Amino acid sequence: MTLTIAISQTAGCFADPAAALDLLDATARRARAAQADLLVLPELFCTGYNLGAARARSLAMTPDDETFDRLRAIARAHGLAICLGFPERVDENIANSAALIDASGDILLIYRKIHLFGALDRAMFSLRGEGFPVVPWRGLKLGLAICYDIEFPETARALAIAGADLVLVPTALMPPYDIVADHLIPTRAYENQVFIAYANHCGSEDGLAYIGKSSICGPDGAVLAKAADGPALITATIDPAHQAEIRARDPLLADRRAPLYRSLAT
Repeated sequence: MTLTIAISQTAGCFADPAAALDLLDATARRARAAQADLLVLPELFCTGYNLGAARARSLAMTPDDETFDRLRAIARAHGLAICLGFPERVDENIANSAALIDASGDILLIYRKIHLFGALDRAMFSLRGEGFPVVPWRGLKLGLAICYDIEFPETARALAIAGADLVLVPTALMPPYDIVADHLIPTRAYENQVFIAYANHCGSEDGLAYIGKSSICGPDGAVLAKAADGPALITATIDPAHQAEIRARDPLLADRRAPLYRSLAT
């Protein structure tokens, strides 16, 4: 059974979660009208990314907050799974997190960014993720990564070894890192034989610009859909049968010689 993935590339609603939820509702309606089964949005979609430490803390939320009640209601109302980023409060810490919510409004996964990017991330976030979980969804296994995470080859490989078929990547990619969007994402998909949905911001926030170039890539490295640098809703239909054919033809994971790679983790 094929599935349709949508990505919303958007400038979002900076530091305004209520407006972001209104935008999400409208975007989910458009995605469902395009027959999408899953909608992926950028890193920290609920608040914007370039918040600074004080705003990140003041806007941080938990999956028990009213914001999540509405997120779950939007997923239910449109019959659409949703993946999006948010600043998560965990006790006294703040994490850069992403949620995967199914079409019934159930939270399937909360993922916390593992690799913090530079002084910007480290100023805002005091808690990092500690693993690469995958969850079942519509006959597939899904894993998440956030922005800088996917620039480490170990991230996608760990998810693939854990059984991921589709990796969702909310991101906030800025200049001069076009190489990530243009070359690295298709490569990650190819070398791990997974589908990747890479959802970026566009426009700018408080002086920080984003390059767009969101994409959906196939397990053979093919770019199935790609945005330019402005607002866009892109979709692609993914076919698990095609993925199975790719994996059978070229059994990359099975042909690894893992004992020889142990030094890479030390």
